Amino acid sequence: MNIENASEMYKVKPGAKVGLGKNGTDDKSLFPGGKKKHYEKLDELQDELKEMQNLLYAEGKHKLLVVIQAMDTGGKDGCVKSVFSRVDPQGICVSSFKRPSSEELSHDYLWRIHKHAPAKGMIAVFNRSHYEDIIAVKVKEIFPESVWSKRYDHVVDFEQMLADEGTKIVKIFLNISKEEQGERLQARLDDPAKHWKFNPGDLDDRAMWDDFMDTYEGVIEKTSTDDAPWYVIPADRKWYRNLVVSQIIIDELKSLDMSYPETDWDPADMKIES
Repeated sequence: MNIENASEMYKVKPGAKVGLGKNGTDDKSLFPGGKKKHYEKLDELQDELKEMQNLLYAEGKHKLLVVIQAMDTGGKDGCVKSVFSRVDPQGICVSSFKRPSSEELSHDYLWRIHKHAPAKGMIAVFNRSHYEDIIAVKVKEIFPESVWSKRYDHVVDFEQMLADEGTKIVKIFLNISKEEQGERLQARLDDPAKHWKFNPGDLDDRAMWDDFMDTYEGVIEKTSTDDAPWYVIPADRKWYRNLVVSQIIIDELKSLDMSYPETDWDPADMKIES
């Protein structure tokens, strides 16, 4: 097997059980060449994604939504930067969802999400997403079970509506180990240039690691559907993570069977005057 099998290997089929601690956070089995040899393959994938995005934008019929979730230091920002580094900025919009504002809290929890869904021809990337309104709310006991327990069905219905209206949805969970997270947090403390990335509140979340993992497992199991599948990506190795996510997104775009628009004029009839 090689990196071309990423979609098959890491997709969570509807109804499947998920064991995040058992999924090999440091797996690299689809690219045995290692970090030193991955650059050429990543270069190839970045170029291919660039062409697929150009086709998506030109055809103007389909939409792509990429949802990325992870624990703190899981690599969401780095993954977005690497995977989409060559995509035309006009064709992509990255939205980050942090603590809701007072205005957002005065609406239903999906209000702030829906307005960032992609338009035709566009890629939208959610760096964190509507899933925070289940995961964080449940683990931190912000609302009672009577509130968050209903949201599994809400998000499934919401995503199904987007899919029915022509949005291709890809949901990525970057699966890192607790040990790897510890090293990344320490690196932020050791480097003054990374202090801005460190949030003392991350240590509180780290203390609830098992609760977060249990909640993520439940969310992924209950909300991975045919039209909005989850992919659980081994993310301890950043280079491998980038290869896998790039390949999966390319595969999803290829499944749209896109083509460039036909013109209503013949290029042979056109003459550029000197």
